Amino acid sequence: MLNKSYFDFAKRLFCWAFLLLLSINFANAQFLMDLIDTTKDVGKGIVPMHQKFDHLRISGYMQPQFQIAESKGAKNYSGGDFAQNVDNRYMLRRGRLKFEYAIFNKDQPNVQFAFQFDGTERGVAIRDFWGRFFENKFNCLSVTTGMFARPFGYELNLSSSDRESPERGRMSQILMKTERDLGAMLSFEPRNGCKLFKAIKFDVGFFNGQGLAGTADYDSYKDIISRLVLKPVLIHKHLQLSAGLSYLNGGFLQNTPYSFTIKQNGARIGFVADTLAATVQREAPRKYYGADCQLKYQYSASSTFELRAEYWQGTQSATEASTETPATLLTEPTYIRNFRGGFLYFLYTLHKKHQWLVKYDVYDPNTRVSGEQIGVQDANLGTANIRYATVGFGYLHYFSDNLKMVFWYDRIKNERTSIDAFARDVKDDIFTCRLQFRF
Repeated sequence: MLNKSYFDFAKRLFCWAFLLLLSINFANAQFLMDLIDTTKDVGKGIVPMHQKFDHLRISGYMQPQFQIAESKGAKNYSGGDFAQNVDNRYMLRRGRLKFEYAIFNKDQPNVQFAFQFDGTERGVAIRDFWGRFFENKFNCLSVTTGMFARPFGYELNLSSSDRESPERGRMSQILMKTERDLGAMLSFEPRNGCKLFKAIKFDVGFFNGQGLAGTADYDSYKDIISRLVLKPVLIHKHLQLSAGLSYLNGGFLQNTPYSFTIKQNGARIGFVADTLAATVQREAPRKYYGADCQLKYQYSASSTFELRAEYWQGTQSATEASTETPATLLTEPTYIRNFRGGFLYFLYTLHKKHQWLVKYDVYDPNTRVSGEQIGVQDANLGTANIRYATVGFGYLHYFSDNLKMVFWYDRIKNERTSIDAFARDVKDDIFTCRLQFRF
């Protein structure tokens, strides 16, 4: 029989969802008309502003949401850990405002500039701040520099306003925290009728490596990141295919004389100090390989099936307690792990208004160990080596291009280990109800 706590959790979940639905209050049409009424002060400035700044674009979105956790203080990647005595919360997950300006030369793009920041109850932070230069002789190259998204993977580069699941997968959030980094990128993407490579895009860039988690670069090593993309092409009357290959080669300065790698010692396996790490100032390696594919079947003008698959594997250097890339120069030993993981999406869209989605997300931070090997005494195998698999499913309703609602449930499973707190599955499932306002 099911434990009584599951019934209590389900009862509270549906009660809160029902109350949230009742609380939605849509603004009437008169309010929208007031915004564009040129006889009023607010509306008078719109027409001349558009005429003067016709290459300026302002956009943004806001994501207020309510969440229920399976237990108080649940740790998760669905918007951040819950406070110690909290199992439900209202929060503003994202509040983005973006300014873009483009300069044209004889109807050809010359320079593009973008600035985006994120404001929530937790503070304000810059998300994008970059400039892009286009060459207009061959119409196929551009150079981007500043703070922008790393060109790796499909899910990582899918905007949070367009992505159907509330959050990116656990692996994306850990290995590519905040998605963005400071650097420069060269892009090959034919424009204006070039037919030979019109379905191909290739990006290659050099980045600091620590992303926005750190305030400044702390070593001289750089990440080289590249991505080759096949844009959507019809392979059948109603079937569309797109795909991509990604590669990251980088690392960071090892600031201590010790690094640990997984070694087999008889019947026991665990982290062992690398005897070759007798000197500091060498590079702790980070190498990622990624492949993704998207299939979209459109069986009517407004209804589609879509399947997305993505797989990553590689080597990650971090600390004993975490597999995140360090935001500051380490003063503790480096732990080197082999990882792998992936994402699988299945989407069904009906009449562009209703969407059902199932997502499978798996991340194994240390492929050399598993299960009860983790937590064995003197093996240095802590919680950072635990494999997680998440099945997320939900329903999205699109009221308009500017408003959508998301009901989402994450069923999170950790592998059972020899660590007492993780000897069984932790109660950390999350239900999310979100509204997104977009303009």
